Amino acid sequence: MTSATIYSRITGTGSYLPTNKLTNADLAARLAKDGIETSDEWIVERTGIRNRHFAAADQSASDLALPACVSALQAAGKVAGDVDLIICATSTPDMIFPSTAAILQHKLGQFFEKKEQVAGINHAQAATKSIAGCPAFDVQAVCSGFVYALTVADAMIKTGGAKCALVVGSEVFSRILDFKDRTTCVLFGDGAGAVVLEASSEPGILASELHADGKHVGVLCVPGTVNGGQILGDPLLKMDGQAVFKLAVGVLADVARSVLAKAGKTEADIDWLIPHQANIRIMLGTAKKLKMSEDKVIVTVADHGNTSAASIPLALDHGVRSGQIEKGETLMLEGVGGGFTWGAVLLTL
Repeated sequence: MTSATIYSRITGTGSYLPTNKLTNADLAARLAKDGIETSDEWIVERTGIRNRHFAAADQSASDLALPACVSALQAAGKVAGDVDLIICATSTPDMIFPSTAAILQHKLGQFFEKKEQVAGINHAQAATKSIAGCPAFDVQAVCSGFVYALTVADAMIKTGGAKCALVVGSEVFSRILDFKDRTTCVLFGDGAGAVVLEASSEPGILASELHADGKHVGVLCVPGTVNGGQILGDPLLKMDGQAVFKLAVGVLADVARSVLAKAGKTEADIDWLIPHQANIRIMLGTAKKLKMSEDKVIVTVADHGNTSAASIPLALDHGVRSGQIEKGETLMLEGVGGGFTWGAVLLTL
């Protein structure tokens, strides 16, 4: 290592959940209106999920991302003008284009400008420069999206392309659920999680690895598109649960070991496993393969459901703010998603 070596470290975390919380009983009552039977027991036994949050009709992915990013910036002691890169992981963007990240960039600028005005600081006196102008783009790797986005931000920081990045996962999956299919609609929720990733002279992100295999496109997808103002195909989520389960448990353990090898670490060096919060069986199955105790797995799926690209940063923020995760500990973040995509990041907080 030389004095010129650049690393990246997470310096702040944040999250946001919509206020509309649905229990399994609430969801069962909703489905019963269409003659579809389910129950709290049925859902918990198969998934570990008890609650999830749904966005309001007027809330978009950027709306959920905004408070999560503000919280992360505050935790890092930063303001919007300090940010020189925004990457948003989402499969449920505000629009076809522009990117949700670009929309978020504008909303962040407005938020901090208003905050300055309330504090009596006029634009000419403002100590913070504008966030406008920094690169902002989306990453679409479904439930692996945050791992993909974090890896891209890490690479840009290490090569000097950025010094302070906002990486956020934000989803409104409630908009693409088929409420006539109890095997999928009970699984997902909405939310956002964010981190501030900064250039550092000390190692933070130790190693990462990303993968995809397009031959498994059909096991988890939304097979619809817009053409001439019409929806072609099916705009609702489809999933082969058994196929996803088999693929997930295998690739998660393998990619975790590969990342550990890259970093010169072993399973014993992991203080906390923070997996994509899809299904408690997948999460604990992965921990078992890595010879990790269940009490070293950050679990939020019971209260959040599967929030896709938001699930890992949501779980990370929960672990940090609850006091479970402490500074200096080593974390393994990993996820799988439609594509089929998967990846992992090993980092020291």
